[in-house]
Amino acid sequence: MNRKVTVVGGAGNVGATVARAVAIKELADVVIVDINAEKAAGIALDIFQSCPIDGSDTRLLGTSDYAATADSDVVVITSGVPRKPGMSRDDLLQVNYKIMQTVTEQVVKYSPNAIIVPVANPLDAMAQAVYRISGFPRERVVGMAGVLDSARFRAFIAEELQVSVENVHAFVLGGHGDTMVPLPRYSTVAGIPLTEMVTLGYLSQERLDAIVTRTANGGAEITKLVGTSAWYAPGASAAVMVEAILKDKKLIVPCSVFLTGEYGVNDQFLGVPVKLGKGGAEQVIQITLTADEQAALAKSAAAVKELAKVIGV
Repeated sequence: MNRKVTVVGGAGNVGATVARAVAIKELADVVIVDINAEKAAGIALDIFQSCPIDGSDTRLLGTSDYAATADSDVVVITSGVPRKPGMSRDDLLQVNYKIMQTVTEQVVKYSPNAIIVPVANPLDAMAQAVYRISGFPRERVVGMAGVLDSARFRAFIAEELQVSVENVHAFVLGGHGDTMVPLPRYSTVAGIPLTEMVTLGYLSQERLDAIVTRTANGGAEITKLVGTSAWYAPGASAAVMVEAILKDKKLIVPCSVFLTGEYGVNDQFLGVPVKLGKGGAEQVIQITLTADEQAALAKSAAAVKELAKVIGV
């Protein structure tokens, strides 16, 4: 196999989930990089031994040596300190920023043409840090957040309405945190907007509001239950992005990207719908927002900008 995906922090829960998803789908050979070389090697070996069961010929390597990552097509950065109960994504800012500095320098050294998918929290600020440190064009640094937030929104909607998740499409914009902006008007069930589902009586406004709130607090809910950050859904979300890039799918999904005026936001990362393909975030899709939606997005952008200021990116 010619394609290569590196998962930094791959011995952790999120990283291992990404690596296994890429391997199962036979998207590329996988290099798992982690400061714990032995654990990285063990995770890689375990996934490799599962490949015959899944019918995959993916090759895997676990190491702490970035030289093995040379010429990666996509690098997913899952390194970082996970959240603990009572800890916000913002609490992770300084420690994870230092990790991003170290990791990004190595990625640029060995894979200067790669597309980087940051996953560590606080996501939008970390993506901006990677972008500034790498010097890559904005298309090649694409933060994973909106795919996860939209998946949570979809899951809650499907559960509430007792319909297949395949019937549900959802959009969530803004920063990956409490100020995210789920958009019921652009979220549909079998093509029917959620706002119309309310009008038709299939869903109460009260329940919709509760679902929107639960989506914004989705990560915190899991952290409280498990004692650490989620990993299955974040890992699967990053893998979807990797697949869209490697297969040049032109998949439109919400991701955190560097905006230069779109949605009235300048010089910062924020979650918006983008077209993902072999070039990374190939196009920002601009949709029309109501005054209230635009105000909510501006509030979210301001919260992200404050974090970026703290670490000077």
